[in-house]
This record gives sequence, C-alpha cells and structure tokens, in this order.
Amino acid sequence: MNNQYKNLFVTGAAGFIGFHLSKKLLEQGFNVIGVDNLNSYYDVNLKKSRLEILETFPGFKFIRLDISEREHLEDIFKQNSIDVVVNLAAQAGVRYSLENPHAYVESNLVGFVNLLECCRHHEIKHLVFASSSSVYGANIQMPFSVRHNVDHPVSLYAATKKSNELMAHVYAHLYDLPCTGLRFFTVYGPWGRPDMAYFLFTKAILEGRSIKVFNHGRMKRDFTYIDDIVEGILRVMYRIPLPDTLWDKKMEVLDPGKSWAGYKIYNIGNNNPVELIKFIEIIENTLGVKAIKEFCDMQPGDVPATYADIDELAKDVGFKPETSLDTGIKRFVSWYKNYYEING
Repeated sequence: MNNQYKNLFVTGAAGFIGFHLSKKLLEQGFNVIGVDNLNSYYDVNLKKSRLEILETFPGFKFIRLDISEREHLEDIFKQNSIDVVVNLAAQAGVRYSLENPHAYVESNLVGFVNLLECCRHHEIKHLVFASSSSVYGANIQMPFSVRHNVDHPVSLYAATKKSNELMAHVYAHLYDLPCTGLRFFTVYGPWGRPDMAYFLFTKAILEGRSIKVFNHGRMKRDFTYIDDIVEGILRVMYRIPLPDTLWDKKMEVLDPGKSWAGYKIYNIGNNNPVELIKFIEIIENTLGVKAIKEFCDMQPGDVPATYADIDELAKDVGFKPETSLDTGIKRFVSWYKNYYEING
C-alpha cells in the first residue's frame, strides 16, 4: 500500500469500473468509501452482486447516494477523512443520451460540480475522474491524442464528459485542486455492463437471437480490458499533476494536453483498434456458436472509429495496456457462463 494515501472515496462503486477498482484497492489494504445510487439504467441485481463481494472486505464502507444530492454528499466529506477521490459515477451510454438527456445533466454535470466543491473545501490530495474517448467526437485524426482539439462532440454524453474536463481545470487553476482526467476507450471484461456490445452479443448468440451489427461491421473500437484500466487508474492516482512550467500563456496555439495548473488528461486504451466484424468473430470462436447478424447503418451519436494514443500515459507512469482481445473475451465469457449458470 502506498503510504501517501489511506482513505479513498470511489463514486460509482457498484458500477463496472468502480467495482473492479474498489476491489483492487481493498486487496491492497486501502480503506474505501464507496457510493452509488444503484439506478435502474441496467440490472440492479448485477450491481448488488458486485457490492456483495466488496462488502466482504472490512475496509469497505458503502453509502447509497446520488452525487447530485449536494447536502448528503457534503455530509460524507465532513464525517470522513478522505485522501483521494476517484469519480466513476456518471450516467453512461451514448445512445441513452438521445432518450433521457436530463439524466446526464443531473449526474454528469450537477453531480460533478458538487464533487468538485467537496474536494475543494476538504483539501483532497488528488481528484481522478473518468472522462471518455467519446470526447473526440468528429475528430478524424488517428490515433486520438490528448493534444488534439475536442471541441466537436457528437453526443450529449460526450459533451458532458468534455464539460467535466473543463470544470476540473477551473478548480485546478482557481483552488490548486490537483485533477487528472482519464479518457477510457471501450472498456470490457467480467462483471461488465449489460448494455455494452460484447455483453449484448454474447447473450443474444447463446439464446439463438440475431445481433445488430452497426455500420455494417466496419466500425473500429480500441477495446480495453478492465484489468488494464484499473492498473492505469492506480498508477495515475499516485502521480499528482504539477503545473507545466513550460506552458506559455502567450502561445498563438495552445496545447490542450498541457496546462499551467495542476491538471492532466490521459488516454487509457489498448492502442490497437479492431473492426467490429472481427470483434464478433472472436466472440463466436470463444462461444463456439455462429451469430445471426442483422447489418444496420451507424446510429446517431456514434463515431466510426476510436484509437488511443497512449504515449503520455506510458511516459508519465510507465504503463500501457497489453491484454489481447482474445484473452479478454475468453475471461469475460467464462465469467458470463458462471454468473448466469450456463453449461457448455
């Protein structure tokens, strides 16, 4: 355990990434205060099953809370000694933002401001927060770099994540709150989200139902295994961002990847985009069952490809994801069959 920290506050602790991160922290001897609103965006029983595992650790304390509830959030910070905050709570999903935009405003904007205020007033040593590869939006430069402009989001979800980055920078500048944002690229693995493609595909294939293959299978995604995401978060957590003394406020073209404030953004991706049709083939091979494919056009809010430039992550914390898609999918399928008690 790193002596620098003892007590961590993890939002979205019953979520996919929040669960895996909390479990790893607890295994390493940290105390974790986990909050989650246990909303019904996807199967609440899955979230409860994750919590049952976390609650076997004596260092875990769970509080059911929506971070948009400002007064209750403030009470938690007043009543507990917290060293570091990792914010993974958010209304997720690009497509759902077309149906329920207000959920994204409440959780991703109002909730995030509430969290920033709590961190500011309680001398938090480091705020690490989840952003998303979705912020790259209409950008066509590949691979996506933290130095690229991200001013053209194509979904409300992406816009809220870009807003989180902007708000965090303000607090780093005005209040010397060290903030690090992590742009995750298509995270997958055991205990994953049922609304994600790999989960939906696996379920449908095993049940003999057809799957929708958007953009006729030509979309590319930089699939990143959950253990690699957690390792990236842990390494970044220990690295307090410092002001960049070489950042020149008088530059004609400002570098979005740098700042005079204690603020940093990283991509965490596998640095290896895979075409959707190949991704489906890996799932088919792992299951030993062919999918019934229904080819469709690309959906509104989606982007044709994602591809992470992880040079900054490798340079600063000495890590880059390396889990192959074949290995990751095998682990997911094994978990899926075990969790849902499927034989064969």
